[in-house]
Amino acid sequence: MKHNKIGSVMTTDVVRATYGTPFKEVARLLAHHRISGLPVVDEDDKVIGVLSETDLITRQAETPDPYEPKYHSHIPALTRDGRRRAAKAAARTAGQLMTVPPVTVRAEDTIVEAARTMAQHHVERLPVVDEEDRLVGIVTRRDLLRVFLRPDKEIRDEVVEEVLVRALWLTPRSIDVSVVEGVVMLAGQMERKSETEIAVSMAKQIDGVVAVVSNLTYRLDDSHVRPDEPALHGVAEDWLRRL
Repeated sequence: MKHNKIGSVMTTDVVRATYGTPFKEVARLLAHHRISGLPVVDEDDKVIGVLSETDLITRQAETPDPYEPKYHSHIPALTRDGRRRAAKAAARTAGQLMTVPPVTVRAEDTIVEAARTMAQHHVERLPVVDEEDRLVGIVTRRDLLRVFLRPDKEIRDEVVEEVLVRALWLTPRSIDVSVVEGVVMLAGQMERKSETEIAVSMAKQIDGVVAVVSNLTYRLDDSHVRPDEPALHGVAEDWLRRL
């Protein structure tokens, strides 16, 4: 089953900064291009960090107020987080302010993989790099959400072709498939219980699918079939092992 790749939704005209880009220039870039973050690259265009509005706000928040009484002055904590905040407060360039190491993805990675990476690292954007870690694009949460704009007919066609025909070796009309607002509905009788589980599991993995509603029935319950006994083959067999 084919997933949409990052390369199909990423932005290739990337606003970027270098290590020495001044703080105010970074703020100007973010405001002018109406973006909330950007990658920082070296002289070879390799991504060395990522800078966001949060980093800029942290810098300003941690900067001591010159009019504040001395006995109220900020004393950096002797913790790692305290040292990090103190360093950001004194930062004058993108390189001093950026978050490292950068979390990146490749253009050939799937949208699902990128979404998982974003969730795991709690980031809103991912620089896209090539084999040598050079910047080739950037992808944001909004870009990833585009998959949910896929037309229902396009999703239905993929369910029929990739799940029923290619994986389960069924005829296109053997199972009733309908899609409404990204919700896939499956109805009909299949030969084995494992086939119904595979159909539902694979349909959930298709880009743009919001949910799967199964009204599938089966003739044989093969849930207790031993691994060395005859079962499904090909793509379906691979999926059965994952269930």
